[in-house]
Amino acid sequence: MSLTLERGQTLVVFGPNGAGKTTLLRVLATLLRPHRGTVEVLGSPLPADGWRVRGRLGLLGHEPMLYRDLTAHENLAYHARLHGVDEERVGELLAALALRERRAEPLRALSRGTVQRVAVARAVLHRPELLLLDEPYSNLDPAAAALVEPLIGRSARVTRVLCSHDIGAALGEADVVLGLRGGHVALLAPAGATSQREIAELFR
Repeated sequence: MSLTLERGQTLVVFGPNGAGKTTLLRVLATLLRPHRGTVEVLGSPLPADGWRVRGRLGLLGHEPMLYRDLTAHENLAYHARLHGVDEERVGELLAALALRERRAEPLRALSRGTVQRVAVARAVLHRPELLLLDEPYSNLDPAAAALVEPLIGRSARVTRVLCSHDIGAALGEADVVLGLRGGHVALLAPAGATSQREIAELFR
């Protein structure tokens, strides 16, 4: 593919399981080296200058990247220290995501939806310039989805790469649509020039 995503835009990536969506996110997150081609994130070439961008990214994937034996507060406080973020930010996010009452419980005792909210807090803790989101609303009921929207949704006003199977909702979030199938580009177009029918064809 050849693609440039402008600051503040949202790229939505569609495709069936195994199409390469998560692989693309892992390359952008500096967790995988591309086999060929060039990748530049936030002005830095990857993987050579990955160290320059890691602290400017927020990754929310299938795994929450949290410690199950630690509490929600302990997990976020630990990540705050890693990023040099004031712990006041931890309290702000716990309040924003209605997690204050569960802050002292170990993650292993929390529901998957509650853990997902903690994972959202971890991903945005350091106010990243680029959000990499892999099915970010999974396990969230409508009330919880409404809580995380200001942090990772369109109203967050941050550059995003969003992988999703929810065609209708995600298309409404997109500026650019990328469709993958079998590791190859099957669709690349502005969101306004893309129909739900075209996207649905990717899954057949």
